[in-house]
Amino acid sequence: MLHNNLALYSLKIVAEIIRDIFYFPLWWYGRGFFNFTLKVIGFVKNQEKSLALFVWIKNIFKPMYGQSDWQGILVSIFMRIIQIIFRSIVMLVVLLIALIMILIWLILPFLTIYEIIFQLM
Repeated sequence: MLHNNLALYSLKIVAEIIRDIFYFPLWWYGRGFFNFTLKVIGFVKNQEKSLALFVWIKNIFKPMYGQSDWQGILVSIFMRIIQIIFRSIVMLVVLLIALIMILIWLILPFLTIYEIIFQLM
């Protein structure tokens, strides 16, 4: 009885391993890529919220601290332009990091297979 169960479960395990090996590329470039892309988009949206770039752009011509004289408006516009420039640069870096992460996700299986073959030779 023990030998029959061992053979039966061994065949089931081997069959699942083979199925997982063939299913992996479909998952990696299908559902896995979709879920990873959603997480990267969420990361970019959170970074935009923390930088509040669109809030700075929306309020560019509103005077800061309620100073409505021309000096206050001029200083406010100048400071907001500086803030928008620096925050835009940071947002550009975040977008580049997100794109690099997506490219790494797409290239990683090929790189792994290449390294395995390289180590075997």
